[in-house]
Amino acid sequence: MANPLDLTIVLPTLNERGNLAPLIERIESALGPEGWDVLIVDDNSADGTADEARALALADRRVRVIQRIGRRGLASAAIEGFCATPAPFVAVMDADHQHDPALLPNMLAALRADEADICVASRFAPGASTASWDAPERERLSGMANAMARRLTGVELTDPMSGYFMLPTATARALVPRLSGIGFKILLDLLATAKSPMRVREFPLEFAARREGESKLDHAIAFDFLAGLFDKTLGRVIPTRFALFGTVGGLGVVVHYAVLTALYSGMSATFWKAQLAAVLVAMSFNFWLNNWLTYRDQRLAGAGALLRGWAGFCATCAVGGFANVAVATLLESEGVFWPLAALAGILIGSVWNYALSSRFVWGRY
Repeated sequence: MANPLDLTIVLPTLNERGNLAPLIERIESALGPEGWDVLIVDDNSADGTADEARALALADRRVRVIQRIGRRGLASAAIEGFCATPAPFVAVMDADHQHDPALLPNMLAALRADEADICVASRFAPGASTASWDAPERERLSGMANAMARRLTGVELTDPMSGYFMLPTATARALVPRLSGIGFKILLDLLATAKSPMRVREFPLEFAARREGESKLDHAIAFDFLAGLFDKTLGRVIPTRFALFGTVGGLGVVVHYAVLTALYSGMSATFWKAQLAAVLVAMSFNFWLNNWLTYRDQRLAGAGALLRGWAGFCATCAVGGFANVAVATLLESEGVFWPLAALAGILIGSVWNYALSSRFVWGRY
């Protein structure tokens, strides 16, 4: 009789086709032939990762697949994994071979012995190594982020930004309703959401070079981290994505006035041309920055998708602009002090633009 399922390893994937089979072999070498399974949560990879995962699953019952359409992001993929497994323990790790499966048995043993609430593979614990990482700027960023994360979570550990960890599935599922699911730093989300500081045991990780493919992390990771901090501090008052959208909009206002100032010569006959150019440049700037930051987990890619997205964004912003003017004009005509009327118009326009662009440009509310 086969050993009962004890551990599920969740692998969030995006374009990791060639990495899957070798990683499953490494996991089997670490854990043995039974008592575990792998849940591949794929964000509709263009390289056929989901098809490769299904092919592996046909030959190996320990492999399962969720292919997500219209949803992206490591955090939300991990959350879906938490909710899709009956195993008493669940681990999250990358599929790119930077995370060593050899740590899994000891992490599982520590949880079984109730030595910790969560086990974390740390790149910065004594005995760990990042010699193969070859990303000094990312290491510096991780160090600063770790210091801020420790203040937020109240947990003393060397790598709260790690993407490799294990915990009881019941603990993870209990926290799921309060997790933000935004971006890539799911461990930080878990630690900050827990009502009391978790007992953490760290395992030194020799952080390896990626085996195949390209990293999905970019310079927007710093913004992603700040978004996570915002969500855990003010997210219940102001929705995080709306706050990011509004921040980008504020920067767009600066761009608008900069272009208008540069183009407008002071002759009233050409003002409308300068104003039109400023509007188009500001809209384009807002679209680009929102696509890169606010909707990083839904980012549009490719010339066709970007062009359609830009056109849709301009169209939705035009509707929001009309709502802005209409509301402000109505309030001012009713005797509301004009700066307050203008502010009300801006808020209405912003909410409208956010709702429409979230739905029709990036495809989600």
